[in-house]
Amino acid sequence: MSDSSSQANRQARTDYDALIIGAGIIGAATAWRLQQLRPDWRIAIIEKEQSCAQHQTGRNSGVIHAGVYYAPGSLKAKLCVEGNQRTKAFCKEHRIAFEECGKLLVACDEQELKGLDQLKLRARQNGLEVETQSAQQLKQREPNIAGLGALWVPASGIVDYAEICRELLKQFGEAGGEIYYGHELKRLRERDGEVQLQCTSSLSIAHTDRQSQIFYCKQLIACAGIQSDRLVKSLGLSVDFQMMPFRGEYFQLLGEHNSIINHLIYPVPDPTMPFLGVHLTRMIDGSVTVGPNAVLAMGREAYKKTQFSMADIQQMVSEPGSYRLLGRFWKAGLGELRDSLFKHSYLKRVQSYCPSLKVSDLLPYKAGIRAQAVDKQGNMIDDFLFAQSEQCLIVCNAPSPAATSALPIADHIVAKLDLNTPA
Repeated sequence: MSDSSSQANRQARTDYDALIIGAGIIGAATAWRLQQLRPDWRIAIIEKEQSCAQHQTGRNSGVIHAGVYYAPGSLKAKLCVEGNQRTKAFCKEHRIAFEECGKLLVACDEQELKGLDQLKLRARQNGLEVETQSAQQLKQREPNIAGLGALWVPASGIVDYAEICRELLKQFGEAGGEIYYGHELKRLRERDGEVQLQCTSSLSIAHTDRQSQIFYCKQLIACAGIQSDRLVKSLGLSVDFQMMPFRGEYFQLLGEHNSIINHLIYPVPDPTMPFLGVHLTRMIDGSVTVGPNAVLAMGREAYKKTQFSMADIQQMVSEPGSYRLLGRFWKAGLGELRDSLFKHSYLKRVQSYCPSLKVSDLLPYKAGIRAQAVDKQGNMIDDFLFAQSEQCLIVCNAPSPAATSALPIADHIVAKLDLNTPA
């Protein structure tokens, strides 16, 4: 791989046929696919961190979703179902560890049992094989899980998405692609048939010895997650949404509980809420995690409860969509905040289907940030969203299951580009 971030002195003008912003799994898959289709192009990735997969890609449950939850016919459903199979095939081809352990959505009351019927119908409309489980069948599969019934989804699995990301970037580099780590975008301008990017680069993790570097390209693809609305605005395009950060907090179970479940254990999601609820997840390293919740973060990269960004807060409170969203979900938001502050309260959500767990079983684990697009009416945008100018394509909203869907998302992105005109 040509890791150009280690080169201190570069020419003032660096030209590329295509540049990708972001070395998460969406950016990596897009660069990899574009390099396959146009091996004659000079293509590079620009990433502000010192390595790949530092945000959503490396801070999630590692679940290979099957496509149970998503509206039939939606892009989200289509790409997830396809992504499930392609992710597993990619792992097999490149010897990346994964497991098709399956998922159980557990109903704990009569209302949730009715919800299972709706999920079953939706799953079958999406082309999935699913199976209803009685309370007795659930107990046979999962002796430590309590419920009135469950929906069995055999196609769900687990993997380390950061490892997939590293493999995509390895292949991209071996095919001639370049990666600029430690390069933070400061200015973006599109004019006269080209795109200009001004970045500050850092040659150390401490971000000292910063220097400015300018890149030029004919086509730009931005896979920048939580920063996407700012990129759209910098291009002068209409921005009718904002990105809001929701911190997902996890715990890891004590090692003695690594065998407490045999499959992925999920609650039946509340249809009025956009999140899937706190679940028990088998990780590919053999551990088990609990989470996530969904707390509004006080910064776009505020992974810790004590972190905040005044600039991010000011922008958030200036947008009407923020007030409308919080006004609609204030009660649920307070519940999420309570569970974030008090471990006992958090644990109660898990004990509804796994009653044997105790507070002392919960160990600290890294949190993630869900980058959620919200429109001006305060609605969470549920499907994938893109913004495009003559020479730029911004991935505005790529919610879960974006990691599962990364390979078909990359195809979808590349199909929007003009690959016939040399840059």
